[in-house]
Amino acid sequence: MSAEIPGQGGSAANAAPTSHRVRSVLAIPAFRRLWGVTAVTATGEWLSLLALTSLATQLTTGYAAQSFALGGVVATKLLPALLLGPLAGALADRFDRRKVMVTCDVLRFCLFVSIPIVGSLWWLFAATFLIEMCAMFWIPAKDASVPNLLRRKDQVETANQLALVVTYGVSVLVAAGLFTVVSSIGHLLPGQEGSTALTTVYIALVLDGCAFLLCAIIVWFRIPEISGHTDRKDAEAPPKLLTLLREGFQYVATTPLIRGLVLGIIGAFAAGGAVIASAKLYAASLGGGDAAYSVLFTAVFVGLAGGMAVAPRLAHKLPHNRLFGTAIVGAGAALLVVAVSGYLFMAILAVALVGGFAGIAFLTGLTIIGSQVADDIRGRIVAFVQSLVRLVLLGSMSLVPVLVGLVRTWLAAGAAGGGVPLNTQVYEPVADWITGMAAAVSI
Repeated sequence: MSAEIPGQGGSAANAAPTSHRVRSVLAIPAFRRLWGVTAVTATGEWLSLLALTSLATQLTTGYAAQSFALGGVVATKLLPALLLGPLAGALADRFDRRKVMVTCDVLRFCLFVSIPIVGSLWWLFAATFLIEMCAMFWIPAKDASVPNLLRRKDQVETANQLALVVTYGVSVLVAAGLFTVVSSIGHLLPGQEGSTALTTVYIALVLDGCAFLLCAIIVWFRIPEISGHTDRKDAEAPPKLLTLLREGFQYVATTPLIRGLVLGIIGAFAAGGAVIASAKLYAASLGGGDAAYSVLFTAVFVGLAGGMAVAPRLAHKLPHNRLFGTAIVGAGAALLVVAVSGYLFMAILAVALVGGFAGIAFLTGLTIIGSQVADDIRGRIVAFVQSLVRLVLLGSMSLVPVLVGLVRTWLAAGAAGGGVPLNTQVYEPVADWITGMAAAVSI
């Protein structure tokens, strides 16, 4: 994709230092407030993933049931994006964007607060689906508002980079830190151990809801510039997800180099999804609680960010194709270490390595695509890879816990049939990571 953004002065702006471009964008009051709202919302999204998956395992009993509940939460979060993503974006453009964002945030506040009040697994799934439906309307309304808040067209790229940094970097660390703190204060609350663990998750969900309510207040009272909507007859409709995937598959299937890259990226992020999905049950098998789960979750994304940061330096020493292959092998090897780790500290380091190698593979793969794919289709292929990564990551997160539960049930049945007691310290970690290893080693 060309680095130059259409518009007056685009080349000069892109030649400016990164710090100058960031300061010029954040100097716009309306965008700065919206960027802050994006940071709070992204933190709430990641915190909700941690809290909801933890709550799902606490509302069920038995290893298999907890695995199915864990996968069900992630699948429920994925379903609205697959079914209604393009439709929600089109409908969001027909209404006042500020009203859409405020309405969605208020609804999410009500839904998050209702989960502790109802306190049942069925409402956890229903509320999660409705929350993700609100996100499907909120995200396109916010993204469509950004260009209207900027002063020049060449600032759009910098604004998007700031949004990505805060969404997939800072917010992940803040959400994991908040969840760790809330989980760690459980022993200070009165009651039995099981009830205090449930209470801390409820506290995290209420805090999550309050964060969305705060965003609604800021958008309504402090960013009136967001108001407006797009006439869909005059605007170019973005490609639908299924159309994008179909066109991408056709190109990838007929291009050996890109086919190998895409398969490698899928394997790396399938491994990352397996790590995230199994982290809750894996932490429990190592004697840790929600705090340990949060640390493992954070380690994946810290490693991912670190891998993307060091990839350009490594590319000066190794050819891109060799660096890509080495990263894929490294991710598989690190996942094998996670599979046999009997100590939490060792598992955290190995999980960070999985994320780091996945980050190197992802960035290196996109670099190869940028240099090898023709300019007229490069944008579609990059969008295809990014969409596929999201589907693979969330799909792995939803499927792996279910497979883990089935493997665990099979191992328990075999041990009972043979009269041998099941050693949870040995079998559960192996069951947790067996599907993740298969995803990485198969590449």
